[in-house]
Amino acid sequence: VQLQASGGGLVQAGGSLRLSCAVSNSRSIFSLNAIGWYRQAPGKQRELVASISRSDSTKYVDSVKGRFTISRDNAKNTVYLQMNSLKPEDTAVYYCAAQPVWSSEYDYWGQGTQVTVSS
Repeated sequence: VQLQASGGGLVQAGGSLRLSCAVSNSRSIFSLNAIGWYRQAPGKQRELVASISRSDSTKYVDSVKGRFTISRDNAKNTVYLQMNSLKPEDTAVYYCAAQPVWSSEYDYWGQGTQVTVSS
């Protein structure tokens, strides 16, 4: 499984960005248990921001609830993270990751995409 993240950039506080995670898999994203978006800011631990399961169940870290939305397009094998009302504290490198059905961990990772929110 290969993951390709894109969509990061520089935006002012209050603005929006949409991140995309293209999943390259011999089957489809249905063969994955879940796909998540992580982020890591300088000097901070990596955190799981949002995830979406095969059954379309979604989870969010408290700090982004109501502002971020994770979704997927099965036909395009792509998962999105719509980020609205961005804050400077959202600045981080964002990574998408996939959890295979045989694992409870996110075993596959894409490269990061930088999100910078200016105040």
